[in-house]
Amino acid sequence: MIKRVETKADLKQFILFPWTIYKNDPNWVPPLIMDMEAILGKENPFWEHAEKELFLAYDAAGKIVGRVAGVIDHNYIKFHDELVGFFGFYDSLNDPAITVELLAAVRQWIKGRGLVIMRGPMNPSTNDECGFLCHGFNEPPCLMMPYNPEYYLKLVESAGLAKAKELYAYDMDVSSGPLKRLERIVQSVYKKLPGLTVRPINKKAFKEELGKALGVYNAAWEKNWGFVPWTTKEFFYIALKLKDLLFPDTALIAELDGQPVGILIAVPDYNFVLKKLNGRLFPLGFLKFLFYKDKIKALRLMIMGVVKEQRQRGIEGAMYYESLKNAQKAGFEHCEFSWILDDNTMTQRAAEMMGGKLYRRYRIYEAVL
Repeated sequence: MIKRVETKADLKQFILFPWTIYKNDPNWVPPLIMDMEAILGKENPFWEHAEKELFLAYDAAGKIVGRVAGVIDHNYIKFHDELVGFFGFYDSLNDPAITVELLAAVRQWIKGRGLVIMRGPMNPSTNDECGFLCHGFNEPPCLMMPYNPEYYLKLVESAGLAKAKELYAYDMDVSSGPLKRLERIVQSVYKKLPGLTVRPINKKAFKEELGKALGVYNAAWEKNWGFVPWTTKEFFYIALKLKDLLFPDTALIAELDGQPVGILIAVPDYNFVLKKLNGRLFPLGFLKFLFYKDKIKALRLMIMGVVKEQRQRGIEGAMYYESLKNAQKAGFEHCEFSWILDDNTMTQRAAEMMGGKLYRRYRIYEAVL
């Protein structure tokens, strides 16, 4: 039986249900409950241009056996001129009947609003966690990357969904990164572009820096599959939350003659810490956070882009070089490049040039309604 989430108690059950699925999985990283409440709550500015409906599946005994969300992002529809609705926050016991019922509820909800394609998972958009892990189940995920049982793939396929896209993640050994080779290349780039500077984001002028970063981000990713421009309110909302988590020396802005042209954001993999908190930061979780945060040895390269007019001039390489040099100095050992579209061969080659090895893949599914 499928029921809509209508009360605060329902919402709490929706948020806590993954603990039923993953309680014995050593690779699962529990999300912070307070973060999930914020993502799904009214204060999240994403919902100013999007709507959602949350569903829970119950068995005959009244026990929750699955969950899913329907999401309609009106900014996505306008930007891509595509009548698409999304499903997300999917979790289920290993029973095809449950998945069929859950996704049927989302299909009906999306179709009832005049849309013709259902795609996902998006939690709740491509600017957040998205996709099902489909290769690389042997270790915990990196920060803000999804993780799921392998049987989820068979369940959604049995419900009539097919692959729409795959997203790649590369792992690089920071300690053996190609720093010397990059140094020679980057020196020539700086000679050709004497007005180029690559510098850490200035946290003391953080809001001003965010304005620069947002402009580059929305310009650099404009043609990417699934991309939707951040609104200023959304970008500031997320960035201000992440401010204290940034490692300044791997959060870089490239400027050419004083104008921002590129950004690179590599964040310490706080999943190393979150795994120890079991979803709760207070009261004891915060002490654990303070103890373990300086023991993080991995980064996730979340954002790297250059505005179209300045691409293929070596600016990307300069940002890679500066971030790698700083990461080595700080003692980081690994960096995940994620995610990269399966048809983005240019960025894939850049990851490989940096010594990255493809080690995880994520799949997005869709169905015509």
